[in-house]
Amino acid sequence: MSNIFTDTLAWIADPAHWTGRSGIPVRLLEHLEYSGLVLVIAAAIAIPLGLYIGHTGRGRVVAVGVAGALRALPTLGLLVLFALIAGSGLTPPVWALVILTVPPLLAGTYAGISSVDRDVVDAARAMGMTELQVLFDVELPNGLQVMFGGIRTAVLQIIATVSVVAYLPLGGLGRYLFDGLVLQDFPRMLAGSLLIAGLAIAVDLVLAGVQRLLLSPGLSPETPGGRKATTDLTAVAPAPAAVQGGNT
Repeated sequence: MSNIFTDTLAWIADPAHWTGRSGIPVRLLEHLEYSGLVLVIAAAIAIPLGLYIGHTGRGRVVAVGVAGALRALPTLGLLVLFALIAGSGLTPPVWALVILTVPPLLAGTYAGISSVDRDVVDAARAMGMTELQVLFDVELPNGLQVMFGGIRTAVLQIIATVSVVAYLPLGGLGRYLFDGLVLQDFPRMLAGSLLIAGLAIAVDLVLAGVQRLLLSPGLSPETPGGRKATTDLTAVAPAPAAVQGGNT
């Protein structure tokens, strides 16, 4: 058993596998390109819908049901289905992966918005803020931590499942898995798995750093419920007319 790990490390360290069109850097960039494309399309669909559902509360039951049903769909089955419908190329795997990426993004977005303390939201409305101001100046900053958790989950899922695009066949790190399976080259397969896992860990660490930068200083995980809604409403909404008159 130890030989396969030794052979895998030797395969990764081989300079021949770091050059050319099938080298690790090229496959890594392809993997990131596919993942980024899927994430952008899925986010364009899921985030606006999640903001609407979280803010208004409308369609939440339907969204939960649909998201649960989509998560149960098999990735490879969807890939084959879209390939039969749309033919070869990048479109079938992208749309198959988009369908599987929308649920965690949607769930994370509306959960983040709906998790904001209703007293804070009511206070914002009482101060005369419009619904868009309430959403983007109060709910979004306070719900960003939960939302970002959904984004991180979706990104990790994309990186792991985008490997299936090599089944059609296309590029990416999944190429090492499918080529290794055909050739019975198990060190190549294990190397591909380790590279995908390493990429997922590296991207998650980057996202964790971005999350800390984006998190409002007024939010604290030490408070009850794991968040602290402390948005300064006086900074984002005009003072009431009566107060303004009293200060003049």
